[in-house]
Amino acid sequence: MSLRRRRALWPLALLAPGLVWLLVFYAVPAANQLYISLQEGSLSQGYAFTWNFGVYGEVFPTYREQFVRSIAYAAVATLLAFVICFPLAYFIAFKSGRWRNVLLLLIILPFFTSYLVRTIAWQTILSDDGTVVSVLQSVGLLADDGRLLATRTAVIAGITYNFLPFMALPLYVSLEKVDRRLIEAATDLYASRAIAFRKITLPLALPGIIAGSLLTFIPAVGDFINAQLLGTSRQYMIGNVIQSKFLAVVDYPAAAALSFVLMGTLLVIVLIYVRALGTRGLQDAVV
Repeated sequence: MSLRRRRALWPLALLAPGLVWLLVFYAVPAANQLYISLQEGSLSQGYAFTWNFGVYGEVFPTYREQFVRSIAYAAVATLLAFVICFPLAYFIAFKSGRWRNVLLLLIILPFFTSYLVRTIAWQTILSDDGTVVSVLQSVGLLADDGRLLATRTAVIAGITYNFLPFMALPLYVSLEKVDRRLIEAATDLYASRAIAFRKITLPLALPGIIAGSLLTFIPAVGDFINAQLLGTSRQYMIGNVIQSKFLAVVDYPAAAALSFVLMGTLLVIVLIYVRALGTRGLQDAVV
């Protein structure tokens, strides 16, 4: 084989493991779920493939409220995560000094504990007789008979907390790459710190903002643990419906169809989001 041909095949060889992984663990299961979604029947009588596209026209109108609630909760949680994590990532990248590695470790430390355990811990934190509720009641931010647990506030707080590192780490990586000399040059040219931040730091941090928001929003939309443990049926998200369809109702075609509708909805939202912020930022985020 000639050297020119080997050089042409080398990128394909590097891509092969990832492509095989996507084929085996994404494309094949997705095709299987698509096949299941077009079936009709029941668990007792069996399922038959009937090209039942009508199920897609039924699931969205039936569970529109859960779809909208999931997107709203995930969007609010993503925004809160950004508001919390950007100052934190900025401090670690620019001001932490020798404490940088310690602070980064503290960010990822919750991942050493089970997702389920972390969410159950929030039940104790937000319980009616807990310290948080008592403090909020004492300062007048919560009524004397008010509560946090089993509310949408608790669900959004749980989602925000559980996905916080997915926002913090990409933001830190982008901010850590910012060349400080550019900020110094801006201030030397009589730009205020606020203008230098808006014109230099924020645009250069855009790849991290895009990556962090997508890594937070996408899994948050499909989450069902927080709504189940910290909320009630009035706060259930589309993930709770899919989980129930698969494991409780055992309506596999409807569950698979809901999954595909959710994936399609997320794809449209991501495309609009990336289009609004620009594809350059997404490319830099991937790199």
